[in-house]
Amino acid sequence: MNSIKIAVLTGLVGLFASQALAEDAMGKMTMMKGGEVTAIMPDGHMGTMMPDAKMGAEMMKMAKPIKHCMMMMTDAKGKAYMIDTSTKKAQAECEKMAM
Repeated sequence: MNSIKIAVLTGLVGLFASQALAEDAMGKMTMMKGGEVTAIMPDGHMGTMMPDAKMGAEMMKMAKPIKHCMMMMTDAKGKAYMIDTSTKKAQAECEKMAM
């Protein structure tokens, strides 16, 4: 009987700990893997995929290299916006945030 109580208690502690760790990890940016494609929708949700070689080659024909740091943000309602980082001051802020 005591072993069942301990197992249930351990399971509950593990459940709450995993949720706390997941919330802590939210908002941390990671680098994209080679060949990975990320889509950002106007409502703020994102998706990623790893296309096969043929699809990747087709997408690369449409792609343009990023020349400077870029910033995106969402408003209180979740709509996504791209921030103009063309000035030197905005570039410095963008690079500082990306470090």
